[in-house]
Amino acid sequence: MFDLFRSRAKAVRYLLGGLLGIVALSMVITLIPGYGSGTSSTDNVIAEIGKGALTVKEVQNEMQQLVRGKQIPSDLVAVYLPQRIEQMIMERAVAYQAERMGFQVPDAELAATIRTVLPRFFQNGQLIDKNAYEAFLSEQGYTIPEFEANLRKQMQLTRLMNVALEGIIVTPDEVKREYDRKNAKMKVAYIGFRPDLMKSQVKASTEELQAYYNGNKEGFREPEKRDLVVLVADQEKMGAAMTVPEDQLQRAYAQNRDNFRTPERVKVRHILLMTTGKSADEVSKIKAKAEGLQKQVNDKSFGDLAKANSEDPGSKDKGGELGWIVRGQTVKNFENASFTQKLGDISPLITTEYGFHIIQVQEKEQARLRPFEEVKAQLATDVKRVQLADRVQNGIEQARVALLKSPGSYAQIAAQYGLDVVKADQVAPGAPIGALGANPELDQAVVSLKAGEVSPVFQLSPTRLGVAEVAAIVPSRVATFAEAEPRIRENFVNAKVQTLVVERAKSAADRVKAGEDMQKVAKDLGGEYKAPPEFTAEGAVEGLGSASTLNEIFGKPAGTVAGPLNVVGQMVIAKVLESINADAAGLASQRESLVLALKQKKGTERKDLFQDSILAQLLKEGKVKKHQDTINRLLSSYRG
Repeated sequence: MFDLFRSRAKAVRYLLGGLLGIVALSMVITLIPGYGSGTSSTDNVIAEIGKGALTVKEVQNEMQQLVRGKQIPSDLVAVYLPQRIEQMIMERAVAYQAERMGFQVPDAELAATIRTVLPRFFQNGQLIDKNAYEAFLSEQGYTIPEFEANLRKQMQLTRLMNVALEGIIVTPDEVKREYDRKNAKMKVAYIGFRPDLMKSQVKASTEELQAYYNGNKEGFREPEKRDLVVLVADQEKMGAAMTVPEDQLQRAYAQNRDNFRTPERVKVRHILLMTTGKSADEVSKIKAKAEGLQKQVNDKSFGDLAKANSEDPGSKDKGGELGWIVRGQTVKNFENASFTQKLGDISPLITTEYGFHIIQVQEKEQARLRPFEEVKAQLATDVKRVQLADRVQNGIEQARVALLKSPGSYAQIAAQYGLDVVKADQVAPGAPIGALGANPELDQAVVSLKAGEVSPVFQLSPTRLGVAEVAAIVPSRVATFAEAEPRIRENFVNAKVQTLVVERAKSAADRVKAGEDMQKVAKDLGGEYKAPPEFTAEGAVEGLGSASTLNEIFGKPAGTVAGPLNVVGQMVIAKVLESINADAAGLASQRESLVLALKQKKGTERKDLFQDSILAQLLKEGKVKKHQDTINRLLSSYRG
């Protein structure tokens, strides 16, 4: 709620939330036509959009960010990549069309939006501390121009999409059909055949296992393995013994004095009774309640009364605590009361566009320059961080050059540059490497190296860099029967069990469709019989999960049989016991939510069609040109 009464522009703040989240890191390379596309070679261009270009490097950078952020597993990059390339082209095409259609955002409007969504960096409409603003954006993966360009683009895109989504209509018949679909119920009985319960029925002799191995040897091939030596530059270890001289800290303080100026600020708590959207009569009653609370509240009771009565969800559970605020951060009346009120006093009722507030100022601080001694520790940390980053980067790069000149001399080189040494023999792709664990970037760095070659520098973690030497390569080979026997047995038994499950399920389906009793069939064939409670189409079936697994028989007459169906690892035969129509009496209470849901669904469909039509038209006009050869080469590089 505090975020709400800072400004009315909620939609803009939601927009910023997207910008500053994980998606924002990719928007730098997906939404600004031409950004980062400074290449003169069409071999590196995925697509041309207007006068801009989407490059191979940009796509690779995005894949790296997604893997580092654990948004996709490293082994699924090749699967995800084609869709992401198309999505990036689509985003840029729509952004280009928005600009082409004149959806502009004036500088003054952009500046007002930035002040609204990042109020802590502004006072009286002016930027308080550019360095702090820049540092905050840098943490999100932005420079100031990149962030402001992206915010402008998002505002343009929002306007364009709002035009496309205007006038969505949902008819009464559509609402009725959706109500019936969501509220109809069904009762079923089913027989499940689970492989894990049938394993005990499958036996495997040595002769059978040997025959299975002989017929499937390639399935038991050992991957190529490498003996690796990894030199690790660890920022934390290097920094532990590092000190920054006092005179250097004094110079840093003098050069960055403005960074340590703090504006006037107050620490406040409040109780809010909202009047937004209320009638005059309702506002009168709310005011009377607020006046009653104002008379009751004191320093001891404030927190309890806020928890019981405040309608600000952001502070209510914290006893109304808002923390520190500066000028320009809240709506005007709230600000005036907060900065003029005496410390500890309970305010009279303060009226804002959101309702009635009761405010208490808990602490005050005047604008000041923080003294050197107060910020000394922070300065030391900042200076050390910069120096350490350079030391780590330079150290590992120099160590790599030395290792290239003298392969095998890793011990001496590590000692010279203060690096750790991690050795691991016969490492398979994706396997963990000692204290380093599994590291996709290390795997990628060494995958194409020959024995004796040295990798590029790669990131092991946010504070560690590495370089690896391949000491030896053990070629791929077929494992012997003795080496692979546990895997052979497991594969053989699983295959036999799966065959048995399918055979039993087919037999059960035939017998149930012929009218036999389901419980008897289950008992004869070793299946599990269940008759779960009734469920809706969007509900869950006990033992099976989502009701969507039984979509083919939902709403069908009693006696309808489906299966065998492969459901969550088991084979299932299901029979409809009863189909129950939705109770028409409940339609009125759900009408509003159904209309909203249907509009959202239609909006998504219309948005997709709108975007597709924009891309199709721009392709037809030649404003978007895909370089399929480049795309194919990039995809091949990830598929190995």
